[in-house]
Amino acid sequence: MRSALATVFVPALILALGIGPVALAQTTASIAPAPSAEAQTDAPFRLIMVEQPGCAYCARWNAELAEIYPKTPEGKLAPLERVQLRAPLPEGLSLRSAPVFTPTFVLVQNGIEVGRIEGYPGQDFFWGLLGMALREAGADLPAPG
Repeated sequence: MRSALATVFVPALILALGIGPVALAQTTASIAPAPSAEAQTDAPFRLIMVEQPGCAYCARWNAELAEIYPKTPEGKLAPLERVQLRAPLPEGLSLRSAPVFTPTFVLVQNGIEVGRIEGYPGQDFFWGLLGMALREAGADLPAPG
């Protein structure tokens, strides 16, 4: 229920707050390297980031979080894997529905979608929504305090 609510709430919040696109120059922001195959197999979850060229909110996520994400508890539990919106999905991945918006963050456990965040509403909302999705999926992640 919360995931479905977040899917509707997040885009509406972005529009209501008038969060504008970031400068195009940020699309070239440094992007954290993909985790090694070993790290991906050891982690209980994966976070699939569906993106596309020219996506201002993808660029904003890259500028604000890409470098620190792998160093966080969430990043260690769910290493990031990037997928282009129009590209085929990784083999063995079962999603509830095809991503439509970018960025879309799909939390996957054993190849099956267990959570989704559509859009990037800023750091505070992103961490809260990701933490909620991880805890709902059974991750050992402390509640926000």
